[in-house]
Amino acid sequence: MPIKSDKWIRRMCEEHNMIEPFESGQVRDGKISYGISSYGYDIRVSPEFKVFTNVHNSIVDPKNFDDRSFVDIVGPECIIPPNSFALARTEEYFRIPRDVLVVCVGKSTYARCGLIVNVTPLEPTWEGFLTLEISNTTPLPAKVYGGEGIAQLLFFEGDEEPEVAYADRKGKYMKQVGVTLPRM
Repeated sequence: MPIKSDKWIRRMCEEHNMIEPFESGQVRDGKISYGISSYGYDIRVSPEFKVFTNVHNSIVDPKNFDDRSFVDIVGPECIIPPNSFALARTEEYFRIPRDVLVVCVGKSTYARCGLIVNVTPLEPTWEGFLTLEISNTTPLPAKVYGGEGIAQLLFFEGDEEPEVAYADRKGKYMKQVGVTLPRM
């Protein structure tokens, strides 16, 4: 399963609207870069964040998640407290082809500041805005910039299509729109 190049990504976006909006070049202009790269696509974080808080002494339970565990922040910047995290979403909407698996890795600019981006793989036929988990591993507050690059996607094309893909299973995160909390 070879990693796909910028030419393949451009073609898939032109033919299938795989990434929308799609930036066909690398955008910098005083921002943390985003857009196409040699073997991937640098995604942007939307200026909508849910910052983890312990104000209500809730227990983090993926089967019964208390949405009071987060404070909503909307704006061009978000401060993530020390040793905490925020959820956010991408500015891009994705439509993953049936024979493609996408893996997300953090950008070095944020990684060098102790910020880690975690995303589960984008499965074949999954569609929606991607929910991102941004962890601040440092003992200091950390700033994230909305509308700028946050992570890179790597695209892998399978030798054949899977028998059952995400949409076939009616996956619970299909076509998610905003920052999406855990679902059962």
